[in-house]
Amino acid sequence: MTLLIDLPNSPGYGRMWSHLASDESFDELHRFAELIGIPFKGFDRDHYDIPSTHYERVVAAGATPVSSRELIARLIRAGLRRRKAQALAPKKPGRTLVRANRLTAGDRVAIVSPAGPVTAPRLDAGLAVLTSWGLSVSTMRNVRGRHTEFGYLSSSDAARVDDFMRAWCDPDVSAVFCARGGYGAQRMVDLLDWHELSTAGPKSLVGFSDITALHQAFAARLGMSTIHGPVVTSLGAGDDASRSHLRSMLFTPQEALDLAPAPPEALDLTPAPMESPVESLVAGRAEGVLVGGNLALLAASIGTRDSLSAAESIAVLEDVGEELFRLDRLITQLLRTGWFDGVRGIAVGQFTDCGPPDSVRRLFEDRLAPLGVPMLWGVPIGHGDRNLAFPFGVPAILDADAGTLVLREPALH
Repeated sequence: MTLLIDLPNSPGYGRMWSHLASDESFDELHRFAELIGIPFKGFDRDHYDIPSTHYERVVAAGATPVSSRELIARLIRAGLRRRKAQALAPKKPGRTLVRANRLTAGDRVAIVSPAGPVTAPRLDAGLAVLTSWGLSVSTMRNVRGRHTEFGYLSSSDAARVDDFMRAWCDPDVSAVFCARGGYGAQRMVDLLDWHELSTAGPKSLVGFSDITALHQAFAARLGMSTIHGPVVTSLGAGDDASRSHLRSMLFTPQEALDLAPAPPEALDLTPAPMESPVESLVAGRAEGVLVGGNLALLAASIGTRDSLSAAESIAVLEDVGEELFRLDRLITQLLRTGWFDGVRGIAVGQFTDCGPPDSVRRLFEDRLAPLGVPMLWGVPIGHGDRNLAFPFGVPAILDADAGTLVLREPALH
């Protein structure tokens, strides 16, 4: 183990303090702290605060004395230095969220089923895509399961929570992919150990639709950016642009900044038929971080601690299989509760099998155009063949006049 501690040099609460850190991993640091009886409440972003009275005991247990300058330098070289803006903690709406590191070939990723059961051929096709990207793919125990009584769930709440916790807290796992949406993520959100999730540090969580419940929770509780993108069972069935865009966002995020219109020319791919063209519903230009996801899940989260509003943000919305009057009710619910208060722009994605597209378009104009903010219609995000991934909590520019939605910064570090 490589544990480092500097001399007591920071005053506070009437005494001097040292800083205990690891230049190997946070997992190693937490194990060492637990071993010698240091409470977790002493952990601050990337180190433990150690009172001077405990300094000799920590050194005797195996920590190496170094200067404060060397401790910080070694954390920076190891990529483990976290400044206050990078700390996992709740943030106000409209703030930039903490991002994970990009993936590299050979990284291990875990597959979980936090919602509905999967279809084996679709899952296997998606796993083959991830493997072809050079990733080491692990499927958790209940990924292929089905609840014995409630068949719309992949397994019991306890089993889905256990899979998710094991995947996320495994120090060898760099990203967690959701196998499918459906329904069920809301049931497990409050059962997750958010304290343990926070100690594992930022990782990429990929999924959409029902996974909006988890995206909102990670943003609201930990201030962490996650990725709204294809689930594993849709990776094999989606179009090439969606797969290539997600791969770029994960491995070379600086190449995945354009979200609308779909960039088939840049990818040298044949575009799939769009459910509707990207067009302007309300003219103008807006800047803000991205928030939103599935409309039904956003409305269902109102009143919970996980509802992160669209204030000072660009709202991205999508859904599937909702009749027109239900869409009206969902939008109206978000309006009445103030979820849209202070929104800077709106990107309306795909509303698949929700009735005639022209009727859905007119509904969004009727309910949201009075907000007076720039609004795009037909962004290739959602349940259509083309589902371009985007990160929550990352600054973007919506230009309704040009019909574009572009990230100002890469989704991952």
